Amino acid sequence: MSQPIIIPAWQRPHWQASDEEILLQFYVFGKFEAVRVPSADYGSSGLPPGIEAVNHNHASLRQWEGYPLKGGMGRMFKDDAPEAYKIAVDAPEVIVVRGTLKDSEATGYLRDTLGVLAGMLDIGGVAILDPQTLSLLDADAWRHRFLVRDGAPIRNHILIMRDSEQEPDHSWIHTRGMRKFGRPDISIRGVPDALSDRAGILCERLVELEALGAHFVDGQPVEIDGLGAGIVAHLGGGLDDEDFNNTFVEFHWPA
Repeated sequence: MSQPIIIPAWQRPHWQASDEEILLQFYVFGKFEAVRVPSADYGSSGLPPGIEAVNHNHASLRQWEGYPLKGGMGRMFKDDAPEAYKIAVDAPEVIVVRGTLKDSEATGYLRDTLGVLAGMLDIGGVAILDPQTLSLLDADAWRHRFLVRDGAPIRNHILIMRDSEQEPDHSWIHTRGMRKFGRPDISIRGVPDALSDRAGILCERLVELEALGAHFVDGQPVEIDGLGAGIVAHLGGGLDDEDFNNTFVEFHWPA
């Protein structure tokens, strides 16, 4: 890029020290030049301590049990993002960026990591896969989502999904990706389909609160403007939870 956008870091005004961990994980596909990654162009001083980048021969990585372009996940990417999938599959190299960090009162760690990813695209990267948000983007789409002047909105960093509930005409609104902020994912159960957009907006607000450092405690009531009723937080999940790969905060929509 001729005029790289500086990626900002924001403060977390609701942050309180905790034992929670931040997890970052990305796969960058391409054929990379043997040069220093130009992350400083994006305001990044390089990967934060605890996050490492390892370059793999793609053919070798395909044999790894956790390789993300095979099995059910691979089929999902092939169906949802066929062009990005093809260029990723055809790339000869893959840089795996991964690590954990202690909970942090600011998001400089995320700014620095995204700056490195952006720099990798400038030296031969063609696609980036984020397994936490189940996203595979080609270089242009990734830049459009994350290289936003004054910073990409928090919503761009996570995935909000809507699935059908067993109860007819009701939906489950839930997220993936909050481990990037060292926080539980959000789950809202029993949402009437007619109110799913409203529940999606509420989900975004809850995500933003957590990304800015907030914690929910078990049994905590949360008011919903305009509904005349509140919801109550229930904590659950864990790293082996198949829906979240994370802990979660679950709410039930008021009847």
